[in-house]
Amino acid sequence: MGLFDFVKSVGKKIGIGDDEPKAEDLKKELDSHELGTENVEVLVQGDKAVLKGNVTNQEILEKAIIAVGNSLGISKVETDELKIDNAPTGSIEKAPVFYTVKKGDNLWKIAEAQYGKGKGAKNTLIFEANKPMLTHPDKIYPGQVLRIPELK
Repeated sequence: MGLFDFVKSVGKKIGIGDDEPKAEDLKKELDSHELGTENVEVLVQGDKAVLKGNVTNQEILEKAIIAVGNSLGISKVETDELKIDNAPTGSIEKAPVFYTVKKGDNLWKIAEAQYGKGKGAKNTLIFEANKPMLTHPDKIYPGQVLRIPELK
């Protein structure tokens, strides 16, 4: 599906010590969110995490990307070998929309920037789309990458 950029110097500290995250620690972090990623393998190549395997839908795929990418020491997440179960052969998955939080941002401002002026109240959609990685709407930080769901 692609290669996604993250800010290497921010994010949740995974594992022990100052070393780059280890694949088994990233996998443990990913599985701790209970997203349905038990068939996903995590590899680490320098500061890039590679996700391989299968997930059941687009939402889980996107959440897996941000759960791993928002880890301290990870600057890229590759998903070329991460597939959605029962997706028609040759079909193109919808490209995820991500947003990197800037200083002074809050979910209301992000919703207005992504959905248009006057749509700040849609911030709850962004919060819900990033659960369980987000536990409170006010606990976002610069450099964090968030999923931006499409409006229905």
